[in-house]
Amino acid sequence: MPIHLALAQIHTRLGDVQANLEKHLDLVKQARKAGADLLLFPELSLTGYVLQDLVPAVACRPRPGDPLFAPLLEASRDLDLVVGFVEEDVRNRFYIASAYLSQGKVIHVHRKVYLPTYGLFDEGRFFAPGEAVRAFDTRFGRAGMLICEDFWHASPPYLLWMDGADLLLFSSASPGRGISAEPKLASSAWVEHTNRAYAGLFTTFVAHANRTGFEDGLNYWGGSTIFDPNGDLLVQAPYFEESLTVTPLDLNQLHRTRARLPLLRDERPELVQRELERILAHA
Repeated sequence: MPIHLALAQIHTRLGDVQANLEKHLDLVKQARKAGADLLLFPELSLTGYVLQDLVPAVACRPRPGDPLFAPLLEASRDLDLVVGFVEEDVRNRFYIASAYLSQGKVIHVHRKVYLPTYGLFDEGRFFAPGEAVRAFDTRFGRAGMLICEDFWHASPPYLLWMDGADLLLFSSASPGRGISAEPKLASSAWVEHTNRAYAGLFTTFVAHANRTGFEDGLNYWGGSTIFDPNGDLLVQAPYFEESLTVTPLDLNQLHRTRARLPLLRDERPELVQRELERILAHA
């Protein structure tokens, strides 16, 4: 049986957690009606992106007693969710995070590892970096989550692949930047090419939910996608508008692709480890 994955491409309200929560719960209802099994939201979907001094005010901890997560956990009893939020740890450090919720439980939390602090980005001023890249088990198989800049680096998707992830769940708040030879923004073209490459190189499913709308002068382009293990595009959401996009994933495609193209079988992580140790020893 295929699983039906939904991409929630939304415009969040900056700092208005309650309004964003209500939008999440409404989209959960819509996704259920559409037959979805898993609903993927963008980066910081519960808070908005350009938070700066609002970070402590919107931060929370993903647990049943939290007023933000309690209704989301209840909503996850029959529909798995990936939501973006600001996490505060026990020592009051703040992280850009994504949580995977299923059957009323927090299955996994990923803290964004790479914090862009260049150009129009200043995440490193307000957030601490995550320190782990881990795959995790779901009722649909093993998955991994990354947030925006994380998948602009080759190592996190590779680590998830080596850790057993067959479904890569990417979320972003990617603003439009640059122009390209194609009739699209340079930032959207780059992300789409990269996600297609990861799907083909790692013979895995790659789903990406990007936000849309305007916020503090930034225009988020949307264009959320799902690629299959052949690197073929399964579905793409529209640019620059909110949408809920649902598509089936045939998990048997993993078998068909890897029987034809045994890249995972032939990968040599021990060689990578050995060469990285050599490189770091002389850094």
